Amino acid sequence: MGPSRMQLSKPVISAVSGYAVAGGLELYLLGDMRVAEEDAIFRVFCRRWGVPLIDGGTVRLQAIVGIGRAMDMILTGRPVAAQEALQFGLVNRVVPKGRALEEATKLAKQLLAFPQACMNVDRASCYYAAYNAPSFEDAMSNEFNSGIKVITKESIQGASIFSGGAGRHGASSSSKF
Repeated sequence: MGPSRMQLSKPVISAVSGYAVAGGLELYLLGDMRVAEEDAIFRVFCRRWGVPLIDGGTVRLQAIVGIGRAMDMILTGRPVAAQEALQFGLVNRVVPKGRALEEATKLAKQLLAFPQACMNVDRASCYYAAYNAPSFEDAMSNEFNSGIKVITKESIQGASIFSGGAGRHGASSSSKF
């Protein structure tokens, strides 16, 4: 029904301030990376009214947090605070109140600085392995076949930047990569 049923081709960063419930929770789950303010609450409110999750909530939630935690949230409809959500992987970063959008924008800028084809191939490979691969071997084959296509596009330039001294011992610089 809604946009959260789509699988987008570019990285998505979700940010929540306040409540992310029912359809809002499903939309939040669309994010590859998820930011929440310290007072955020996540809940399957629709449980109380007999309305099922139909926009990816059952599919994405269990893939992100595991079946046990997903069932706890889905079946009970209990509220989950930001810190608990961080502990089980529903949230990637908890920020002070009023800072979620700022942090999401900062993350987006970090991602934009990276080689895009490489990042998008790795992202697609993760989703293929999580949702579509019939076997571990198939997921590994997909990862290799997809990754090998971008090696000549971005890896040679990245290796040359690294061999020039950038990024040694985990150091970061203001260079493109």
